[in-house]
Amino acid sequence: MSEEMYIYIRDVMAKPLTISKSAPITDALDKMLSENIDPLIVTDNGAVVGTISRQAIAETLGKKRNADMPPTQIHVSNSVSEEFTAAYPDQGVEILPDLLQHAKIVVVFDQEHNLIGQVTYGDLLKIMQPSAAVKDVMEPAYTINAEERVVHLRRRMVDEGISRFIVAADNGAVGIVTETDVARSMRAFREVVEGKHQDHRIRNLIVRDIMSTPLISVDAEKPLAEIIDLMIAKKISSLPVASGNGKIAGIITRSSLIKAM
Repeated sequence: MSEEMYIYIRDVMAKPLTISKSAPITDALDKMLSENIDPLIVTDNGAVVGTISRQAIAETLGKKRNADMPPTQIHVSNSVSEEFTAAYPDQGVEILPDLLQHAKIVVVFDQEHNLIGQVTYGDLLKIMQPSAAVKDVMEPAYTINAEERVVHLRRRMVDEGISRFIVAADNGAVGIVTETDVARSMRAFREVVEGKHQDHRIRNLIVRDIMSTPLISVDAEKPLAEIIDLMIAKKISSLPVASGNGKIAGIITRSSLIKAM
């Protein structure tokens, strides 16, 4: 490949989106939702100290010990992961698929270790896509009943390491519930329910109350490139794949696409 055609990390990286570790956790969630980013880079006096994800926010807001504390008084530092993956702008993009399999974001530093950029799944998928069939990049689609309690959903997410579920009812798949839905609902719940009532009330919260609907799916015969374009255009992180009989056969995620590269 000629020097003119070679693509460097500096060619694909985006402006870094950061949050101070002393900021309220609600500010982090608001920024994630408004900027459609997950996770956020966490800084302390300008230095990168880790990242914070929607999953971590959901877990923090869902902990019983935080019940008496308003979400605005819980700081990012309570949910930060100190592990992150970094690269430099003059490295080639071919290293990114492997780096992104270990983290949802690559932090980009200059030679003086100043933060100058970031690369996410979406940034890489805009310039590099797997040459594979839809069936080869699908992940299993896990389901949960619409009437299941959210506390049980959270436990399954933690214990089984599953970040999204197809929501099922008597008439089939009716929606999807993700870490984002849990984080958003936990925040809203903590803001409107007094601490002394939370333990009882949270047990009555069901999946149907927090799921995203309608469920958007794609046909298994659809070209993978078109599916990726749809995910980027709609700014969504996953798409269920429907088989010929209309049933959900699996799910394509940005993570599964990166792993297929």
